[in-house]
Amino acid sequence: MFEWMTSIYDRLVLRRPWMTLALVTLLVAGMATQLHKITLDASADALLLQGDPSLELFREVGREYRTEEFVLVTWSPDVELLSSASLDPLRTMADELRELEGVSSVVTVWDVPLLESPPVSLRDITSGDPLPSLEDEGIDRSQALTEFTTSPIYANLLVSEDGELTAVQINLERDDYYDELLQKRDALRNLDKAGTLSAAQAVELQTTEQLYKAHTSVVLERQSQLVVNVREIVSRYGDYAQLFVGGVPMIAADMVTFVESDLTNFGGAILGIMLLILAVVFRRLRWVVIPLVACGYTLVVMLGLLGLLDWRMTVISSNFVAVLLIICLALSIHLIVRYRELHALDPDGSLHERVLNTVRLMVVPCFYSCLTTAVAFVSLVVSGIQPVIDFGWMMTTGIVIALLITFLVVPCLMVVWRDTQETAHADDTPPLTRYFAVLADRFGGTILFVSLLLFALTVYGVSRLEVENRFIDYFHETTEIYRGMELLDARLGGTIPLDIVITAPDMTAPLPGLENLSPASDASPVVGDPPGGDGVIEDEFADEDFGDDEFADEWGDDFGDDDFGVPGQESFKPSYWFSVPGMRQLDLVHNHIDALEETGKVLSLSTVYAVVKDLMGQDISSVELALVQKSLTDDIKEMMVDPYFSLDKEQVRINVRVKETSETLRRNDFLVALKRDLVEELGLEESQVQLTGMLVLYNNVLQSLFRSQILTLGTVFAVILVMFLVLFRSLKLSLIALVPNLLAAGMVLGVMGLTGTPLDIMTITIAAIVLGIGVDNCIHYVHRFRREFPRDRDYVATMYRCHESIGRALYYTTVTVVVGFSMLTLSNFNPSIYFGLLTVLAMLTAVIGALLLLPRLIILFRALGPADNA
Repeated sequence: MFEWMTSIYDRLVLRRPWMTLALVTLLVAGMATQLHKITLDASADALLLQGDPSLELFREVGREYRTEEFVLVTWSPDVELLSSASLDPLRTMADELRELEGVSSVVTVWDVPLLESPPVSLRDITSGDPLPSLEDEGIDRSQALTEFTTSPIYANLLVSEDGELTAVQINLERDDYYDELLQKRDALRNLDKAGTLSAAQAVELQTTEQLYKAHTSVVLERQSQLVVNVREIVSRYGDYAQLFVGGVPMIAADMVTFVESDLTNFGGAILGIMLLILAVVFRRLRWVVIPLVACGYTLVVMLGLLGLLDWRMTVISSNFVAVLLIICLALSIHLIVRYRELHALDPDGSLHERVLNTVRLMVVPCFYSCLTTAVAFVSLVVSGIQPVIDFGWMMTTGIVIALLITFLVVPCLMVVWRDTQETAHADDTPPLTRYFAVLADRFGGTILFVSLLLFALTVYGVSRLEVENRFIDYFHETTEIYRGMELLDARLGGTIPLDIVITAPDMTAPLPGLENLSPASDASPVVGDPPGGDGVIEDEFADEDFGDDEFADEWGDDFGDDDFGVPGQESFKPSYWFSVPGMRQLDLVHNHIDALEETGKVLSLSTVYAVVKDLMGQDISSVELALVQKSLTDDIKEMMVDPYFSLDKEQVRINVRVKETSETLRRNDFLVALKRDLVEELGLEESQVQLTGMLVLYNNVLQSLFRSQILTLGTVFAVILVMFLVLFRSLKLSLIALVPNLLAAGMVLGVMGLTGTPLDIMTITIAAIVLGIGVDNCIHYVHRFRREFPRDRDYVATMYRCHESIGRALYYTTVTVVVGFSMLTLSNFNPSIYFGLLTVLAMLTAVIGALLLLPRLIILFRALGPADNA
């Protein structure tokens, strides 16, 4: 069977090299036309856990409370914050920002009402008349600054406590069409998962998926342009103040910018250095150009396929380009080294036969190494995180393409590009790999002892591995995004949003203080009935004795003519949350969250209560709270109530900004402790409390990574072991070949644990990379060992021969990749630095394991039986 396939390959490929190269080049040219369609997806959804119940809650809360994404600009002038020299250019900048497409509003100190400068009454708030602001003449700006720095609404949110820094909040328009497509797509997907999707709905799902994907591209381009425009406008005002731009959209935009920059700048630098290393190693132009052509063709075909299928890269899956380059380069080097060995044995032999023998000898180990490497990357598809899944499938597809193109292009180029002055190995400097053989031969015991020691250290390191990270750690300390996030955390209330949604308790009795507000005879129970009830307030409310003339004067006749429950007229339903029990409970929760070290600014209805108490100068009763709920004007409700209260669902929303720079922040521990405190210490029922927001969603991603990846490594190793059994037909040899891979993967993860490098969405793929590289090395070495062993059945002599043959290919590949990928340490994007360093570590551990530990174990256990003959 094998000879038959080799014969077909010879007739169709090697004997028609120019035609083969022409066809492959034509394919590459066709795929190159699709390169302009490649999209780098920077949306937040691309980094979330698909199927996460918290994701649906997050979207539901966003729809219910009409939350908007926002960009923050910090304004820190050299003059007094509220002086004309500061405020006038601030207003001009804000006006320019309002004109940008996609901006719904811009909030500055100019735009918010002043409640204490001068003090206003509750009647002023409910009258509907405009409230004072900095726009008004005669406003005492020093008094306004005091309000901004002490108000429960503005302090540490709009203005820092020291009064030297203010924020400009740029609210981005909600895309209702996007939400509509998203809800429709998810609903149809749920039907599909449940197996109840009809044929018509299947067509509708496909159409919706296409519409959603197309609209997402528009949204991403629009938001990317918006970020550019914001930065351009802000940059023009650097003479008036020190400015930084921050917010979640900026994090996503800057991540994409840095990734694109690294792909462009470091991609070329890495390729150039790798070519230089190849030139030094092989000393012939053909052995530099041929791997370059094979790698270039592979990358163009794969990238063109992404563009053709609208298969979008993210900041995670973009790493596949570099990893695919490693694999393709390794395949090319293996073929070149084997060809040069055959040439050294028979320099005057037939070129065609030499190339054919090269293919015949290398196709099996290369095929199995690619197969097992693909298995390692397929393990990523169980993560549930779309970018990680995409990375797994992209690598699997790319490996197949790399194998096919390498075995089509490299042998054909060997045939058509003749070199009569080929340097034989006998003339080369003795390879460094021979010294590895000497070490494995003379210090076998030491190698085993060190390996056991490293294994113990690895176990300890893995036990310290953290499934945690901070977005700020993705960026270098000198970058604008890092400095902006640091400033927002330290002086303007935090960066990462967390929402706590609390549902009112089920109650059947009237609320304390509202006993006289009885239900109408034909109506549902009043306040305190389960959410969704149609409670009304009877005419008894009109006779309620407020017991406070000052309060009555404050409200005046605002409620004198209201009809609470008269048939045929509008009824008013007071909420549990606008009662004394609800207020007290919410105040307890709000104050508890505000006191946590990891939290910054906290906003909720409790903030409204604090403002009302300040205005009234006294505590307020349930009746008064109900009147507040009823009487606030629409614009005040829109600013102070609607973002934090849902009457229909009887829910309140506490919006928290968590300090991303907090050294004590451990997302999962923080969220678990917070939920426990709300239930056990503050008396809420567990069913009342729901946590959501980007903090929760990203934490769920991290926890899923640990469960789906680290815990599935055992399954991956089991599958690889089965493949080893098929290839080597020996359980002992298969287990021995698995050991260096276990140690290499463990060492990389262990080093991450020991150095405090977190396991996150950017570094999780390194385990698959280590497995892919390690398995490749072990397969090639063991396969060659089994082929060389029958010559003299001498384990030590066979080891020396293998180190001087296949060891060269492993060594050349490692040196080339290590030097090239070291360039990534110059990046400003920390994940690129981590990726570069961890890839270097993976390559070094894999090759050392293959050249030291693996042969030592083969010799120690006499792994090859008398019948072994590859």
